Amino acid sequence: MGTTFRPYQPDQILMLPLDLREWVPEGHLAHHVSDLVDAVDLSAFYAPYEGDGRRNAPYDPRMMVKVLIYAYATGTFSSRKMAKRLEEDVAFRMLAAGNFPKHRTLCEFRKRHLEDFRAVFVQVVVLARASGLVGLGRVSVDGTKVRANASKRKAMSYGRMAKEELRLKAEIEALVGRAEAVDEAEDERFGEEARGDELPDELKRREDRLAAIREAKARLEAEQRAADDARGRKPGQKRNPKGGSPYKREYGEPDERAQSNFTDPESRIMKTSSEGFQQSYNAQTAVEGENQLVVGAGVTNNASDQGQLIPMIDGAEVVCGGTPGQVLADAGYGNEQDLRELEKRGVDGYVALGREGKAPARIDPEKHPARARMADKLATDEGRRRYGRRKWQAEAPIGWIKEAMGFRRFSFRGLEKVQAEWTLVCLALNVKRLHTLQAA
Repeated sequence: MGTTFRPYQPDQILMLPLDLREWVPEGHLAHHVSDLVDAVDLSAFYAPYEGDGRRNAPYDPRMMVKVLIYAYATGTFSSRKMAKRLEEDVAFRMLAAGNFPKHRTLCEFRKRHLEDFRAVFVQVVVLARASGLVGLGRVSVDGTKVRANASKRKAMSYGRMAKEELRLKAEIEALVGRAEAVDEAEDERFGEEARGDELPDELKRREDRLAAIREAKARLEAEQRAADDARGRKPGQKRNPKGGSPYKREYGEPDERAQSNFTDPESRIMKTSSEGFQQSYNAQTAVEGENQLVVGAGVTNNASDQGQLIPMIDGAEVVCGGTPGQVLADAGYGNEQDLRELEKRGVDGYVALGREGKAPARIDPEKHPARARMADKLATDEGRRRYGRRKWQAEAPIGWIKEAMGFRRFSFRGLEKVQAEWTLVCLALNVKRLHTLQAA
């Protein structure tokens, strides 16, 4: 008896339209993204189009937001790859409902509305809290280095800039001299009416390079002046009035090793956990302890976590509308000023004072009373037990972002845009996490 196969007719024309939602199985992440975006206020995304009167109808912002959040949640961060997935991936096609925006359209929309995704991030956390999935009983703060959209090979130290500036000035003067000599010879040969005012390519390249170096030097000098002002140093001051050795550099003069990147001047060279020293930003997260949802997101271009604890707690309070009862953080956040602020706010903090596995150095309770009190707290069995929760609570979401979602490098340049993109990344992680929690 012959085998009967299921019908296969690739040329069959369908007479009735399909429901696009049936293309994706029930319970799929794409359905969750669609339902969640439909539940939030996107008025900020629609505002730029009000009264626009344009002839070409733009894509619906709600569709674009769904595509972008789903793309980030599934590890697609390139606008070109998003456009390709819209053609090939059934879940993307379901969310876009038959629309195929080009990669440039996706890129421009994302860039235009980066700040608006912050509001969506807050709304999603509020919705999760209303559903009982977010609690502020315990919050963990942690940071991770994320590669900037720039190469460390495009960075230069202040000392080398000074040498390059002198070298380029000498080369430009030599090239100008040669050009003038050639002009004089051509005037004698062809007459003064012949045109020759265009800059030679070789000269223009050097002038552009010299301008970039001077701009980078000016940035470093401005940063150094701001740092000197913050320390209370005055112009012309040779030594600290409180005593000590004379200053090694003049007011506003950067260290020779201070670097600036020509591609993304606001990024910094930082030591990463797996790739050595790279051009990076320091991305921060505040994670609640109930279901490991991110309730605070921030980025700094300082490699150290010092001074970031209170801003991250403030951010979590704005998002969740309340003060955490307990805060966990590693030794990178354990400075005296922030620990005092935790005590002032009545927050039960557990912040390490040294590397794990090593005995902390002796703390002078007269000079650092808050650190001394924290050391006493962490020395108890209960203190160690509570602090022990930090590792799995704070580090897991960063692991999901880097390993499961594959986000290891920012798409944008400049601290402000990078901060907004990190919020979009954390929003996508929360959406994905809520889908997992609600499916359990």
